[in-house]
Amino acid sequence: MFYGKTLVNNFYKYKRKVWQNVCPIIKRCNATCHPPKILFFGTDNFSLPSLQALHKNCSDRLGVVTSFKSPANCVRSYAEREKLPLQKWPIDASVCSNYDLGVVVSFGHLIPANIINGFSAGMINVHASLLPRWRGAAPIIYAIMKGDASTGVSIMKIEPHRFDIGAVLAQQEVPIKPDVFMPELHSSLALLGADLLVDTVNNLSQRLREARPQDNTAASYAPKITTKITEINWSKLSASDIYRLHRALYGYKPLTTSFLDKQVQLLEIRLPDSPLPILQPGHFSFQRKRKSLLIGCDQESQLEVVQLRVEGRKPMSAQDFNNGFLKQAKSLQFTNSKIVAC
Repeated sequence: MFYGKTLVNNFYKYKRKVWQNVCPIIKRCNATCHPPKILFFGTDNFSLPSLQALHKNCSDRLGVVTSFKSPANCVRSYAEREKLPLQKWPIDASVCSNYDLGVVVSFGHLIPANIINGFSAGMINVHASLLPRWRGAAPIIYAIMKGDASTGVSIMKIEPHRFDIGAVLAQQEVPIKPDVFMPELHSSLALLGADLLVDTVNNLSQRLREARPQDNTAASYAPKITTKITEINWSKLSASDIYRLHRALYGYKPLTTSFLDKQVQLLEIRLPDSPLPILQPGHFSFQRKRKSLLIGCDQESQLEVVQLRVEGRKPMSAQDFNNGFLKQAKSLQFTNSKIVAC
């Protein structure tokens, strides 16, 4: 009887010792087998597909930080509708201790070091370019505007003090179609980024181990767009340059020129598909058969304008501009204009 009692006690001691050794292993296994608890930072319709994908992937381990300045913020609306924990930017660094990983997608704010360091796994970002090309606020616009053959998305680590300099965890490339407009490419990259983000989160330990530093010598920059970039200089830009700029800014800002000291917005333009008369840069003529304004550009190239808006007036077709506004204007003397009637 005494021998049996000793045996039982030894068995339970052994069992406790095994459990003490195995328990940390189980905890580590659970940490790697389940997605990390994520605090998501985003504001706009490029952010939204990534938030939706993360919500589907780890619905009970997700919180959201966004700006409350605009009531039309789609990220805020989604978080409220889905009853996700929601924080107003700026946040207190103590919030980060409740999460493992910070994820930033088109957030628009420089994240302070104390926030970045508050996550045990750090912070990562979905960026719409093949870093280090087109660091900055407007990578999609610059990729189209500069005639890049391809672009893509990068998942990178966030570092303090500067945008878009962190090591790259994952990257995927896509071609830029020669006739693509910015909204279409924007939507495609938002969906691609969401898929790549989920794959990165689900394989985070491996991606962090394999992260590669960016080559700073190969970096190019895509700064925030200002109205200056929309102003056409007819004698310095070819028709192809202007058309790329139009596609890059489409849906965001219209290209502008001036006529009779009034601003003119070019709403719909195209490259001619057949030879047309050569005009001096900034000079135009109405093409009756094509119902367009033909405008001379640099390198003896030509651009067609199909729809435009003159300052103080509603949008009009090139034909309406020729038949109405232009006929009234011909009674005036106009010189020193950036766009000049022939």
